[in-house]
Amino acid sequence: MISLRCIGRSVPRQISGAIPHLPRRTLSTVRKSSLLQQPWRGASRPSYLAFSTSQHVREQEGQVDPELSAKLESELSVERDTRDADTLPSQLQGFLDNSPFKLEDKAGQEEVALTRKFGDESIRITFSIADLNNMDQDDADQLGEDPALSDEEAADAAATNVQSGGGNTKGSINQGRTKGGNFAVAPEDSIAPSDRADGSYEDTSTGEAEQEPSFPARLNVLITKAGKGALQLEVTAQDGEVLIENVYYFKKPELADAKTAELDWSRRNLYTGPPFGNLDEDLQILLERYLSERGIDTALALFVPEYIDWKEQREYITWLSNVKTFVDA
Repeated sequence: MISLRCIGRSVPRQISGAIPHLPRRTLSTVRKSSLLQQPWRGASRPSYLAFSTSQHVREQEGQVDPELSAKLESELSVERDTRDADTLPSQLQGFLDNSPFKLEDKAGQEEVALTRKFGDESIRITFSIADLNNMDQDDADQLGEDPALSDEEAADAAATNVQSGGGNTKGSINQGRTKGGNFAVAPEDSIAPSDRADGSYEDTSTGEAEQEPSFPARLNVLITKAGKGALQLEVTAQDGEVLIENVYYFKKPELADAKTAELDWSRRNLYTGPPFGNLDEDLQILLERYLSERGIDTALALFVPEYIDWKEQREYITWLSNVKTFVDA
């Protein structure tokens, strides 16, 4: 087999053999060539291809652009039909109309603020639509879990989890000191609400749809007093409940919302308080009442997740429109 190197060597020879011999230049002809002309000729006729952008100029417009634009328009149509992003829903507007808080919401920004005065205190509550986008898949699955499936799982657990007395742990009625102990309760044997000690209601119907649980929205509550520092509370609002996670105290209010690296460094070594769960239970209850008295209550806990959902929808529609405008330009 002929090696590549042999083939490479043979190619010039074959080419040279195929080209007819040209008459040699005379010495006088060579001497007439100027030394200045040789570099000029070499530069004017390069042996390599010159770089050019003319090919890019002649290129046609992107072939994907029309398809992408059509898809963006389709998404816009679906989102606009799902909800009117230009009009605030009546339940959200009703909260703002009857609440002492003033809403601060700038289009195109993730963070939203609620502000109010309470005596000599200035209260500012901030939350972000990023909480909705940053949800883990497990959290999303829990929120979208089928209630019927949960009921079936609970029924299976009740049927298999047997007490030592012979009855079921869940869905059983205590019969006192009988030989069989507790016995299982069928769905039709459920205790009526009027017969319960706490008056609670158990919905056993399958025709009524239960309200979907809301996602946990994080609130940053900042309460300041002139010349007396600030309290900062990290709160979670979900399903109408206000859950305090941490309570901090700062002598300098600007340290509570450190916007510079210097302020953030200054607050790192400060003792700002223990975890909320480590506090005395009575103290925890009083702090919860402290917030409720200032309007951070069930109504606010229901408002924030709903507003985040509405605002995220509006910002998403704006984003789709901006991207489509850019593609079509």
